[in-house]
Amino acid sequence: MAIRGNLSEASLADVLQLLALGQKTGCLSIARDGSFGAIHFADGRIVHASIVNRRDRLGDRLVRLGAVAADELARLSAQLGPQGDRDLAKALLDDARVDRDLLVQVYRTQVEEAVYHLFGWPQGTFTFESDGELAADAPLFSISADSLLLEGARRVDEWSLIEKKIPSFDLIFEVDTARLSAREVPLSPEQERILPLLDGTHDVHDVLERSGLSEFDAGTAIYGLLAAGYAQRAGRSAARLQPPPESRVAEHRNLGVAFYRTGMLDEATREFRRVLELRDSDGISRFHIGLVHARRSEWADAVATFERGAQEPDAPSAVFHNLAFCLEQLGRHADATRALDEAVHRAGGMPDPRLALSRATSLLAADDLAGAEAQLAEARTLWGSRQPSAAWFHAAGLAAAVGGDAARAAALLEEGLAVYPHAVPLHNNLAAVQERRGSYELAARTLEHALLEDANCAHLHKNLGDYLYRAQRYDEAFDAFTRVVRLAPLHGPDVHLKLGNTHYRRGALDEAHAAWEQALALDPDNRIVKANLSALPRQHVAETNAVERPDAPSPDGELHDDDPIEIFVVDTHDGSAALSARDARRVTRA
Repeated sequence: MAIRGNLSEASLADVLQLLALGQKTGCLSIARDGSFGAIHFADGRIVHASIVNRRDRLGDRLVRLGAVAADELARLSAQLGPQGDRDLAKALLDDARVDRDLLVQVYRTQVEEAVYHLFGWPQGTFTFESDGELAADAPLFSISADSLLLEGARRVDEWSLIEKKIPSFDLIFEVDTARLSAREVPLSPEQERILPLLDGTHDVHDVLERSGLSEFDAGTAIYGLLAAGYAQRAGRSAARLQPPPESRVAEHRNLGVAFYRTGMLDEATREFRRVLELRDSDGISRFHIGLVHARRSEWADAVATFERGAQEPDAPSAVFHNLAFCLEQLGRHADATRALDEAVHRAGGMPDPRLALSRATSLLAADDLAGAEAQLAEARTLWGSRQPSAAWFHAAGLAAAVGGDAARAAALLEEGLAVYPHAVPLHNNLAAVQERRGSYELAARTLEHALLEDANCAHLHKNLGDYLYRAQRYDEAFDAFTRVVRLAPLHGPDVHLKLGNTHYRRGALDEAHAAWEQALALDPDNRIVKANLSALPRQHVAETNAVERPDAPSPDGELHDDDPIEIFVVDTHDGSAALSARDARRVTRA
């Protein structure tokens, strides 16, 4: 479950302490005025931190230290493609290009500097998203958040003083040679390093770039020289030229991708639209705007956006893949099939298991069980030695259950949960399969465990309520059904029917009547509800006849049509397909 807030209400120090005490694993994202930072946690300890579009990357530092040659770094970066400092560090270690101790020291220093920089953001928004994969991926190092708090607070206090003398990085300073030669106090190593750069021509931006110092260390050094009278302000650099269009496009695009990945969709949309204002043909930004529409279930807008992107001659497979998904949501199945065919065609010689999975879910929706099973088998083959996605296990388990093989369905869902223990839909359908096999207590425990993962899933409360109702634990069932109505008032007539039944048992006839009326509004032809309503005034009718009709449909062990089936939206920032299992769909069964 995400944690969101504003830095004006909860400081970054408070947030770090909360995540550390809770031993959280995931990514804390901070956004402020077009700037974006991220701090990654594994079991409550910091393992990575970065700031989008900030100067002084890991590779730059290693080149300045002579740890790696600039041409070697360029070749490695070209092989890796778009990557962050963490990926570069691991690649350098795997290639044995840099001494491990030196690389870890430089990388750790950079992470600490990023966290200290974020301490200086008193305004902005933050979001924490859990991510269990971070704990499984062994970090190069980890840092206790507490160890950074005091230093971070000290730097914030000192920077407030530094800013009074260096309010802008376009200021130019020059050394007072006479006073400097008469000094009695030695200069710090940082001051000695930047002294030759204070020549009346370089502004602070240039000093930072040429000295290789962090903003804080360089600012502290200049502040000390100014305070001692060894340097003075010489003016301001000429208005800096606007960055070339490609630079501006990349900056907005990178921010948009960072916002999108952390669920900050409004901010992501704003940045991607700025890119399109600069360059209307930017397919990556238009693609992500389509993804935002899809996440918000704005299917018509998503289709229009993806169709616009599909007009580009070099539109990648991912565009057509998502277009197919959104067309299905609008009931345009024939168009969806054509879009999926084009996605397969565009994938060319690189078959994608996710495309086979999409075909499988479409065939499953069309009651073509044999075709769905064949596509699921093909998808698993294409994954090779890698584990299939949670969506694959979900679809495979559903196909097995629909085919009447409950044992295989349970085995597939249990296998999926071993890989994706936090996938709530897998828990939900496993519980349904367990009920079908007569393991009612086990199903109830599975549902209760799933509710620890997502207490706001109406399906889980509904299924648990059904179990409790059949076990004649009516008060507990009433609580579960009440939560369903609170979360999803239109979830289904069965919920309101059983709420009415429970009210009737309690003698609350007005409440029973209201609940049954709501059930009838959702299902006007429901004969059981009609019978209960017609029997309500007749006090001589036995409660069991009026409420517990023997011919009432029993959901025992069934996979209902409204059970959530995890489906994917193709999520990419470089034109290649990657899954984002965030959406759900309903699958019709015979």
